[in-house]
Amino acid sequence: MNALEIDDLYVWFGHGPNRVEAVKDVSFVVQKGSSFGLVGESGSGKSTVLRAITGLIDTVDGTMTVAGKQLLHKRNRQFYKTVQMVFQDPYASLHPRQTIDQVLSETLGLHGFRDNVDKRISKLLDDVGLGSGFRFRYPHQLSGGQRQRVAIARALAPEPEILLLDEPTSALDVSVQAEILNLLSDQRAERNLTYVMVSHDLSVVGHMCETVAVMQHGQLVELLDVDAMRRQDAKESYTQHLLESSMHYRS
Repeated sequence: MNALEIDDLYVWFGHGPNRVEAVKDVSFVVQKGSSFGLVGESGSGKSTVLRAITGLIDTVDGTMTVAGKQLLHKRNRQFYKTVQMVFQDPYASLHPRQTIDQVLSETLGLHGFRDNVDKRISKLLDDVGLGSGFRFRYPHQLSGGQRQRVAIARALAPEPEILLLDEPTSALDVSVQAEILNLLSDQRAERNLTYVMVSHDLSVVGHMCETVAVMQHGQLVELLDVDAMRRQDAKESYTQHLLESSMHYRS
């Protein structure tokens, strides 16, 4: 079964002579339980694809299907129980005046989880490697890696099937990045999650994903599996250039 199907996706900003085509004729399929990477240089449209899926952008054309259901223009509550997103910047994605307890309690309440809230919050914090000692702290009392763990806990709270990961480690110190990636890998295996990950870092994608879509100027130029990426076995010259210029890529 496919978790996500994107067919002829177009996304634009502005109107008339000021219209800019950010994503053009993008199509791909993500199988349930798999991890799918979107890579490309800055401005290639990869993060815009994630925002289109979540409904954060409304100037969209094409067909998007999640868990067998075609998305309508407006996302409903069931969609957000199925799909959650982890954003790039953990400093900006958490409310500065809410404790971690409030962040998670609010999320659970919005998605109809009103029983055993204390137990659910404790388990979420344990699952992301924080523990109950962090429950009543504020975001400013946490490190960047700890904030991203909270953001992941918040995304896991509705018990989704699909996580959209928008550069989830790029704002973190290198020493912390591997910890967060390992956490995401563990949670994917434990919960049978499907991941769609955007990254400019090919080593991250090589660690996390089975299939990679390469984007350039808003278009999907090549699809390849991660083994082919490791071998630098690309058909398109842009993909080959991207692989060769990734000096920090590790198989």
